[in-house]
Amino acid sequence: MSDFVHGDQADVRHSRDVKHSHDVEAQSDDVKGDVAPAYESTSEPESEEVIRARELQQKKGFLRRMRRGEEWLDEKMGIETQGIDRIHEEDKRPPSIWNVFFLWWSLTCHVGTLPIGVLGPEFGLSLNQSVAAIVVGTILGALCTSYTGTLGPKLGLRAIATSRYSFGFYGAKLCSVLNVVIGGGFAVVNVVVVGQILSAVSNYTMTLAVGCIIIAVIGYVISVFGFALIHTYEKYSWIMTMIILCVLIGQLAPHVDPSIPALDSGLGFTGSFLSFLAINFSSASGWCSIASDYYCNYPANTKSWKIFFLTLAGISIPTIFVTVIGACLGNAAVSSTVNPILSDAYSNHGLGGLLRESFHPLPFSKFCLVLLVFSVLGNNIAVNYSSGLSMQLLGHYFHAVPRFIWSFVNALVIAVLAIAGRQHLSTIVSNFVSLLGYWTVSFTLILLVEDQWFRRKEGYNLMVWDVPSKLPWGLAAVMALLTGYLAGGVTGMSQTWYIGKFSRYFSLISTLCRGKC
Repeated sequence: MSDFVHGDQADVRHSRDVKHSHDVEAQSDDVKGDVAPAYESTSEPESEEVIRARELQQKKGFLRRMRRGEEWLDEKMGIETQGIDRIHEEDKRPPSIWNVFFLWWSLTCHVGTLPIGVLGPEFGLSLNQSVAAIVVGTILGALCTSYTGTLGPKLGLRAIATSRYSFGFYGAKLCSVLNVVIGGGFAVVNVVVVGQILSAVSNYTMTLAVGCIIIAVIGYVISVFGFALIHTYEKYSWIMTMIILCVLIGQLAPHVDPSIPALDSGLGFTGSFLSFLAINFSSASGWCSIASDYYCNYPANTKSWKIFFLTLAGISIPTIFVTVIGACLGNAAVSSTVNPILSDAYSNHGLGGLLRESFHPLPFSKFCLVLLVFSVLGNNIAVNYSSGLSMQLLGHYFHAVPRFIWSFVNALVIAVLAIAGRQHLSTIVSNFVSLLGYWTVSFTLILLVEDQWFRRKEGYNLMVWDVPSKLPWGLAAVMALLTGYLAGGVTGMSQTWYIGKFSRYFSLISTLCRGKC
């Protein structure tokens, strides 16, 4: 091994044994309070992943050049180079605690949330039924994200890194992949919506593909700057969107008809209602695998209940607000006899056309739509940032590649998928978002049991967060996740591309009941 690595090992050993000795162990808040006492230790293994990643950066010329490029960008532009490494107490630079609340407003209060609400009327639900499903599903989903977020300040680790204490070093790689897929799916929806909006602004002369590329590039550039800029941007970016959406609901209100009844009853209605509720649950719980990414700079003595309730309110309020507006849009668009102009605009030009006709007069409508385009940046920035971190957690080869490179790859893939699926927004939303709940529930419950049961007394040895031999095997957690997903989720799902065995039985029962009626 090179002199550089030996020197780095010595630095790691010294910093862990002397400077950071108080970080060795963190225990559950219920046992030791918000700050767990630590003990001095000199026998803990060194940070193998960090050392191996740095060794690769020294040996491989292209990795060395990328690392130097990252350092140059940090020096000139102040991008974040922290990566997935654990943040020690004395290195934390926490923003205001209120950022925990306002962060989620920018992540959820944007035009990309509207298509979820539109699905309620498309599923045949009345407006009242859609609103009920939105409120219940969103709050239940937000509970998952609120809990997983409390682990960030206590451990100083990113969300997927925290899962290594449950899933093991190698099992957590599965969580990394799922996290990237989930974030990418949300971003694809946002990019397609923006493409439709920009097309509507140009009187449908601009292709959707151009709009998709524009927003993907802007979102990536801002995400490169990392934690500090993201928190600052997310603190304020939602304000403009909130004002525009309030104007939208004011202009749309005369076209909304709450008296339109549901299209189905009995088991058919139950299936539609539960499906829509599950989509809203998944929308809010989908953040559970990235929440800690934005909380790990808060001190370990930050009250867990503050993180929990600020997150719960920060996700629930804006998500419900925007999704209900989406349901109102859907209500106005699905009835061609009451609102033929809105119905035609939605049928022919998607959400972008529907929004263009909902705002009036036309010049003001286009102005509002241009501003709404930038509302999705808060969401896509967070997705690019967390996806880059998740890719680094796949192993030391991935860790050696700077985060901004992985974020670029992620943004590129999102743009390509958005362009490919730009004509099928509702299908993407209904099929993709509904799948999220199958994994987010399992992920949250596994971390909950690990933290409140298994780690209640022994705590977390934070010095081995990246040492495979010192982490659990994770077999139980992986099997629990796969069993819940494959045995429960897959067999019970009913999608356009797959209908599970249990779902077929319920469909048959529903058909028989309708025949008897």
